[in-house]
Amino acid sequence: MSIRRAIPVVRTDDLGESRGFWVGFLGFTPGMDEPGFLMLRSPEVETTQVIVADPTAADAKVRDVDVSVEVSDVEEAYADAQRRGLEIVYPMTDEPWGIRRFFVRAPDGTVVNVASHRG
Repeated sequence: MSIRRAIPVVRTDDLGESRGFWVGFLGFTPGMDEPGFLMLRSPEVETTQVIVADPTAADAKVRDVDVSVEVSDVEEAYADAQRRGLEIVYPMTDEPWGIRRFFVRAPDGTVVNVASHRG
């Protein structure tokens, strides 16, 4: 299994204000711009990303995680997490927007969304 990208998740109550900071001040560009949800990327390095979500995000579960990690093989990651006895916070799920994912809790309490895009 290889890691394709890791994306921190920022929770906000004011998406417009957050957009002003991340886009206006830091210079990120929107890769996805949905009601209540932004996936922002660096204009120079597209895999340098941040997710910003407010309480109205279409993917309500995004606010339950601290970081999202895209892997090459989510099935392998899920099996490994189970073998290690890690706490699965959200079971393996095929989401309607084209990803397969699960959430796992790291020993420090961080909740990680582990996902792959479906073929």
